Amino acid sequence: MKRPNILVIAGHDPSGGAGIQADIEAAAANGAHAATVITLLTCQDTTNVHGVEAVDTAFFARCLDTALADMRFDAIKIGVVANVEQVERIVAVARQLPHVPLVVDPVLRAAGGGTLADDSVGQALRDTLFAHADVVTPNAGEARLLCDGDNDIDRCGARLATHDTCALITGGDEGDGEVINREYVADRSPVAHAWPRLPGVFHGSGCTLASAIAAQLAHGHDRPTAIRRAQAYVWRTLDAAFAAGHGQRIPARIQPTPDA
Repeated sequence: MKRPNILVIAGHDPSGGAGIQADIEAAAANGAHAATVITLLTCQDTTNVHGVEAVDTAFFARCLDTALADMRFDAIKIGVVANVEQVERIVAVARQLPHVPLVVDPVLRAAGGGTLADDSVGQALRDTLFAHADVVTPNAGEARLLCDGDNDIDRCGARLATHDTCALITGGDEGDGEVINREYVADRSPVAHAWPRLPGVFHGSGCTLASAIAAQLAHGHDRPTAIRRAQAYVWRTLDAAFAAGHGQRIPARIQPTPDA
C-alpha cells in the first residue's frame, strides 16, 4: 500500500507528547508517512519547556535539501521554528513546491508558559510564510499574539485568513464550556466547529491537529473535509488521552482514522 509522504518541519519534545513524535504518530494514524527535519531540541517534560537549542542553520538547510532531493511530498507541516533564518529557508521550500499543501502550526509559546519562539519569528511566520499556507492553526492565544494583541477572535481570523489561506483558530485554550474552533477564509462567513470540552489539560493537541490536517490533505481531500476529519480524529485522541508523567495528558494518537 502506498502512503503519501508528509514533510514535517518541527522541534523535538523528549516527553513524546508534542513536536516531532506527535507529528509522526498523527500522520501514521491518518495513513501517511512523516519524513522529519528538526528545527530545535528542547529540554521538556509534560509540564513545561525548560530549555531550547536551535539546530545549526546550515545543517538545517542541508537536511531539508537532502529530504527534498530524495522524496516526493504530498503535504508539508510546519511546527515550531527556531529563528528567522529557518523561516526564510522554509519559505524557499514553499516557493519551490507551490502546489504541495502546506499547514502551519505557529507554535509561539508552550502551554505551560515557557517561550518557544520570540516575537521576530512570529512576525516572520505571519508576514512571509502564511501567504503560502493552505491552513494555519493558531490557538486563540497565538492568534491574538499574531494580531498584535487584538482580543477579538473574529478580527484576528479576518486578518490571518486570505482567499488561499484558511485560518483555523482553535479554542482549546479558552475557558468556554465547549471548545469552539473557528474556520476563517476571506470573504466567507466563519465556520464554527463545536466540540465537547474534555476534562484536563493536554500536551501536543495542536501538533496532532495540524499533522492530521496535513495527512488528510495529502490523501487528496479538499480543505473543509480535511479540517473536519482531522478535528474528529483529534477529539478521539483527547478522549482517550493518558498520563505519561506528572503534568499534562498526552493524546492517544494511535487511533483509527474517523469516517466523519
